[in-house]
Amino acid sequence: MAGPKENRLLAEQPLPRDGVGRAGTRKAARSVTVNLAESPLGWLLARGLVTRRQYDAGERLRADWERAQLGPCVTMRWDAPPAGKGARGAPRRSDPTTAQLAAKLRFEAAADAVGEGLSDILWRIVCAGEGMRDAEVALGWPARAGRVVLGLALDRLADYYRLS
Repeated sequence: MAGPKENRLLAEQPLPRDGVGRAGTRKAARSVTVNLAESPLGWLLARGLVTRRQYDAGERLRADWERAQLGPCVTMRWDAPPAGKGARGAPRRSDPTTAQLAAKLRFEAAADAVGEGLSDILWRIVCAGEGMRDAEVALGWPARAGRVVLGLALDRLADYYRLS
């Protein structure tokens, strides 16, 4: 499995709330270099906020989520429309493969083992790639509560996967 430091796509981004000082005075905007290829879980590992065991468990869950193709489908179909004159609708999804079905079952079993309250933050951070602040706001949690709950969820997940 690739570690969080192996994939790098660096970009300069301005810090939020920079550029305007008190009373409308202009101050120099600051920027930060971010790795656009780094997942939120990889970011937490790189800063020592999750253990390697927790990271490995999260990456295993994310791999099953991606393999099962559970994410939203946002691509456009460019193939020719059907020749019939009947009404057309959205194309049906292709039949899932055995590997997709197995990955979906593994993902659902792991999420069930983590528990209903903990799987929410786990899915948002690990699978959907949301940042911690965004996940906390979406779940209506106070600041910094997500990191504690995510740690508990990742520990349960690592126990489920029997990672040492």
